[in-house]
Amino acid sequence: MNSAVNAPGGRPANALLANALGTCRGAFVAVVIFTMCINLLMLSAPIYMLQVFDRVLSSRSTDTLVLLTLIVGVALATLAILEVARNQVMIRISDWLENRLGSSILAGSVEAALQHGGAPSAQGLRDLSTFKTFLTGPGMFPILDAPWTPIFLGVIFMLHPVLGWMSLAGAVALFSLALVNEMVTRELVAKAGALSIRAFQDAEAVVRNADVVDSMGMRSNLIGRWQRKNGEMLTLQAQASKRGGGITAVSKFLRFVLQIGIMGGGAWLVIQNEMTAGAMIAGSILMGRALAPVEQAIGSWRSAIAARGAYERVKQQLALTADDEAQMSLPVPSGRLTVEGVTYFHQGATEPVLRNVAFRLEPGEALGLIGPSAAGKTTLARLLVGNIAPRAGAVRLDGVDIAQWDGEDLGKHLGYLPQDVELFAGTVRENIARMGEGKAEDVVAVAKLAGVHDMILRLSAGYETDIGDSGAALSGGERQRVGLARALYGAPKFVVLDEPNASLDNVGEEALVQAIATLKQRGITQVIIAHRPSILRHVDKILVMRDGAVQMFGPREEVLKKLIGPAQTNAQARQAPKAPGEQHG
Repeated sequence: MNSAVNAPGGRPANALLANALGTCRGAFVAVVIFTMCINLLMLSAPIYMLQVFDRVLSSRSTDTLVLLTLIVGVALATLAILEVARNQVMIRISDWLENRLGSSILAGSVEAALQHGGAPSAQGLRDLSTFKTFLTGPGMFPILDAPWTPIFLGVIFMLHPVLGWMSLAGAVALFSLALVNEMVTRELVAKAGALSIRAFQDAEAVVRNADVVDSMGMRSNLIGRWQRKNGEMLTLQAQASKRGGGITAVSKFLRFVLQIGIMGGGAWLVIQNEMTAGAMIAGSILMGRALAPVEQAIGSWRSAIAARGAYERVKQQLALTADDEAQMSLPVPSGRLTVEGVTYFHQGATEPVLRNVAFRLEPGEALGLIGPSAAGKTTLARLLVGNIAPRAGAVRLDGVDIAQWDGEDLGKHLGYLPQDVELFAGTVRENIARMGEGKAEDVVAVAKLAGVHDMILRLSAGYETDIGDSGAALSGGERQRVGLARALYGAPKFVVLDEPNASLDNVGEEALVQAIATLKQRGITQVIIAHRPSILRHVDKILVMRDGAVQMFGPREEVLKKLIGPAQTNAQARQAPKAPGEQHG
């Protein structure tokens, strides 16, 4: 709810990422040490070849052969153990990062949907998974091994300068191919990744709105739209693969040529008595090891680019996450609401949705918010509960700016029933308890307050009924009534109800009227967005909005008289449902 990304005195937006990576510094150091040892032990095979060809074969010493074989066997076993350990450390690092950052990335996704006009999506979690997979996959280890290439080249130079220069030329050529591969595929892979994300979001939307899609014959149109985006993405991927595949083929050809060149050049040097046969074999093995990381990096370049893009998106997502340092809890509010000259623009819009909206409610007062469609009522409701922050002005609860109030702390004192009620996979009890544990007596009490207790008891398992994804097991009216109970859970001091009777039948509306009256008796401040005039009978004040501005505001009777005249006001009052304790006239 509080959306300050870089609050004064708070940590930088990406401090969480920096701190998480800093915590892993020791593990990364261990990985570097393991990599150093692994690459040094890689020298055991060429050294073994060198000794066997130059000493064992000439001396025909079985003892020397056995001893050398045992030594190299121990070295290779140690190498295997270190590779397993390095891989396990990388897995631990990636798992820890996902656990540490996952919740913050999900919070950033929520913040993006609320404050920054982003599409509702958990793409950040997929990006984190992509980055994690790269850390533990085959594409990461060539990057770790590449800095040791100069060591192997140096050893080759020690065997003979000619072989050293040949290997160095090959390393430069392969590295140049890697750079070319980066330049010719980076943009294509990035565009393909962006299209893939959009296509996946479109597919999610189609499945999420399956009823509408199927009932109105939209399936073929939407699937065709997805196919076009997906086809464009596949075309870009194919172009990147074609370019990258050609470069990979050239790099393999170059490596084979270098391998043959080293063997041929070594053989010529042996014939010239400038080096031994063992040195020739060792040089060939060393060159293969020196150039392997570069060639492997070329082969896994696409995954490296995808991981880099995912990492950048993770950074951007974390930048949307509010500073999570502990904030001082504020006293329980009495419910005094003050709206001070609030103006709000949608992201990228030039015209304001709300213009200089101002009003005040005392604790326990109920406000009816009315106006034509697109008047800004729902936007104002979201501002009142702190889902979005105004561009100018402030919404204050007991004098505290809601936009700066800690979201978890503020949520204890707020109740909100949105226009489109969506419940979560789980039981009725869990949904009413705001997906917490919730004491049974508290859940039942708030269900009775919302007039939904009897309806819940008629469900197959009562309060423990699993309602499925988005509350699919319930009707629209049932979801709205459960949503009302959720809004009232925890004894909030301020409640915003956005068209709470939109999907209710007469029984549900009567229960809503009773709940509104009970909340007034308990001194709970209410803002009720309504189209049906029956609800307006039970409010204290009415605010009329038009084109994002306040047209009228005042006591209920005064506003209604101005809107529809005294005679019609009295007639509506006689027809409206009565609250508990009211006498019918």
